[in-house]
Amino acid sequence: MKNAPDYEVCIDRGRSNCPRVAAHLRKAVRAALHRHVVPRARITVALVDDGVMAKLNRQFRGEAGTTDVLSFDLHDSAHGNGAIDGEIVLSIDRAIGEAKRRGHALKAELALYAVHGTLHLLGYDDRRKSDATRMHAMEDEILSSIGLGQVFGSPSKKDVN
Repeated sequence: MKNAPDYEVCIDRGRSNCPRVAAHLRKAVRAALHRHVVPRARITVALVDDGVMAKLNRQFRGEAGTTDVLSFDLHDSAHGNGAIDGEIVLSIDRAIGEAKRRGHALKAELALYAVHGTLHLLGYDDRRKSDATRMHAMEDEILSSIGLGQVFGSPSKKDVN
């Protein structure tokens, strides 16, 4: 197809035992890129445990402890052609815990993290409350478009009681 976007999305499962999540992660990342009309992208999504994530969080953000997702923009800004080149690192341990706590599937939680990381690569920021609200609404819009519903905005089991 002429002018079709060119998205290369690689999934590195590392030592995680999640064989079926790769297709869901690719679909989620591609949906975020397509929603933002990105012409070309090369993104690697890596699944790591909390130990690795804590080391990366300390090394690159100066923060102690683990986090759910980190994004690394690898794009050479000298080639301002609208292409995205990056790596997104997801904590499988954090995703398992959150999916269980919030009462939804692991694939949905991981897709949320993948979209969140992709949005960071697209320039979204969630440090201020208003920006975070906008970002989370976009996450739910994208995840709903691929049939996962409002993952971020879904109530946890605790909130339902």
